[in-house]
Amino acid sequence: MQQIPGYFGAKSCDIDEFKALVCQMLEPSSVPFADDVQKNIPIYDMTRLRPLLEDAETRRSIMSEWTYVMLKSAGAIVLKGAYEDTAVLDEATAIYEQIIAEEKRKSGGGSDHFAAAGSNDRVWNALQKLCEANPEVFLRYFANTCVAAASEAWLGPNYQMTAQVNLVHPGGAAQQAHRDYHLGFQTADIAAQYPAHVHDLSPVLTLQGAIAHCDMPIESGPTQLLPFSQAYRPGYAAWRLDAFREVFNDRFVQLALEKGDALFFNPAIFHAAGANSSDNIHRFANLLQVSSAFGRALEAIDRRKMCKLLYPHALATKLSASELNAAIASAAEGYSFPTNLDSDPPVGGLAPETQQAFFARALTEKIVPAEFNETLDAMAAKQQA
Repeated sequence: MQQIPGYFGAKSCDIDEFKALVCQMLEPSSVPFADDVQKNIPIYDMTRLRPLLEDAETRRSIMSEWTYVMLKSAGAIVLKGAYEDTAVLDEATAIYEQIIAEEKRKSGGGSDHFAAAGSNDRVWNALQKLCEANPEVFLRYFANTCVAAASEAWLGPNYQMTAQVNLVHPGGAAQQAHRDYHLGFQTADIAAQYPAHVHDLSPVLTLQGAIAHCDMPIESGPTQLLPFSQAYRPGYAAWRLDAFREVFNDRFVQLALEKGDALFFNPAIFHAAGANSSDNIHRFANLLQVSSAFGRALEAIDRRKMCKLLYPHALATKLSASELNAAIASAAEGYSFPTNLDSDPPVGGLAPETQQAFFARALTEKIVPAEFNETLDAMAAKQQA
């Protein structure tokens, strides 16, 4: 009888098994909603699919296909034209460039994950910083039903959005191949202390995404991906080993992106930002890291502050209901816990009302902003009492 390993470490890794896994080919018939398959990655034309997301049954079918690809198949999807109107990307880019300039003036620039400091510019907590700088732009930026559907496909409802801008200048070096948060951000020794079933669990707690704020031809260094590698169970031990990195370097693929496209992938797929070998392309991506309601997000976000900033604009917006729901989901806390159940008991159900639920109710009831803010403060006080 084959023995299932209880823990994964370097000794658990079999390079031949890994090679066989990543030599698979995606069968186009397995992705009927896709418009193309390039280098094993399915491409979805959101100009065609966006209206279909308005039908609940069709939306679920599309999301089920995306889940299958990220879990069992290639591990990544490209949503072409995820942003139908890219003007809001230009507005956000201008805001982020101001933030970058100000932060560099104050600190001289920060460090990065898996890349040398100084080879790019980062905006940590880009989600909250955009909301604080211009709530109305934030509202329109995240009123994106494609981003919402991709997030929900992998994580279910009540996900927690975070974002980090990455601006890579000409000459910027590539990252090392890696896996991402949670276990990907632990040392090899610490990762090996978690049992094998936690290695299986880690990828389904987070979704990685990238929104292209500019055209990204191959020479600009779009994300390097190794299709099917997310399915290798000991991968959180393997990605640090030279033999596995050699396979990555030999077999990774890159897809050119256009402004407004979005790439989403399983955080366990072996991946790395590519080298920007262009002469004049400043590769600008907003990296989305979306967390399950049941996990811990990478960044600490003041979602109550964001809700207060957004609410007056949400009251006045002409966005559709689905677009508004997408924006609210990117800002407000959608999960009731942790809380203090003595002071914040369940009312009319199994859990207290969430920020998201209250935000939606306030819009329906047209609660004035001052009362909205007071209620949010009261909710927070009850959770911490």
